[in-house]
Amino acid sequence: MRYNRLGHSSVEITELSFGAAAIGNLFTEVAPEQAAAAVDAAWQEGVRHFDTAPHYGTGLSERRLGEALRTRPRDAYTVSTKAGRVLEPLTAAEAAVPGGLSEGFAVRHTHRRRWDFSGDGIRRSLEDSLERLGLDRVDVVYLHDPDDHAEAAFREGYPALERLRAEGVVGAIGAGMNQTAMLTRFVCDTDVDVVLCAGRFTLLDRSALDALLPEAAARGRSVVVGGVFNSGLLADPRPGATYDYATAPAPLVERALRIKAVAERHGVPLRAAALHHSLGHPAVAGVLVGTRSADEVRDAAALLRTPVPGALWDDLRAEGLLDGGALAEPDARPRSGA
Repeated sequence: MRYNRLGHSSVEITELSFGAAAIGNLFTEVAPEQAAAAVDAAWQEGVRHFDTAPHYGTGLSERRLGEALRTRPRDAYTVSTKAGRVLEPLTAAEAAVPGGLSEGFAVRHTHRRRWDFSGDGIRRSLEDSLERLGLDRVDVVYLHDPDDHAEAAFREGYPALERLRAEGVVGAIGAGMNQTAMLTRFVCDTDVDVVLCAGRFTLLDRSALDALLPEAAARGRSVVVGGVFNSGLLADPRPGATYDYATAPAPLVERALRIKAVAERHGVPLRAAALHHSLGHPAVAGVLVGTRSADEVRDAAALLRTPVPGALWDDLRAEGLLDGGALAEPDARPRSGA
């Protein structure tokens, strides 16, 4: 498994990262033993970077990840978490009110998430995360989804992260979002090391090429790409598939099916093409794949090792299926395991 450095920091991550939202019961419950087995499989495949957040299952993801990593040598892996939402316990009366998914997570309603990008909120969030993880440090902290909190995030949240980095509390700082405009502002106007961009550098949405990726490359910042399957459509394109967590429109399904046909002509599964595509820019340090079982982890690692010929990208361009800005040729060499 290859390692890449995050920006100008000393933090290195494996190019395949374990996204721990799913083991926080994203959409459906995951048994504790299944979550632990997923982390074990990631370790066996050479994955050494693990990404989580307080938001994921109101702390469940962090607790499960910390428990699964507890016996591993701390210097052998890196962990990223996020700040911007502080978890507050509900009263007994509030917790007794029945509810559905807790903001997309199948967990009991024991806490509320309160937006807080203040300096004190960032420090409190990190302290709480360390307690849930059972760690004395994390390697990367992102401002999490500051879309509607830009003023607070830039005026208070980012400076707080910068102070934490200067104090040596964290090794690298950044922001994580599902859009490119504000991430580009972070890259251009602050001294972040890395940004986490979800769903905007995929075979179906290459909008990160418009400004984010070129600006990051020019400034020596790193980008970690999440959502490489666009929440499902690039994993299994069919009517009713999801795209950005909603039902995919028919024209987009048809486009995904056409991309799949081209990939299969070259003997490459669509999912492998999607994964390799998102690694195909010099600013990209790694891809983050959310997995909820050992089988899903092993599948992601196998996709990373799948050779993708350059002719596949040529054919996609020829058929008008690889639009957007210039893309550095994705590496076609087979990748080895750990």
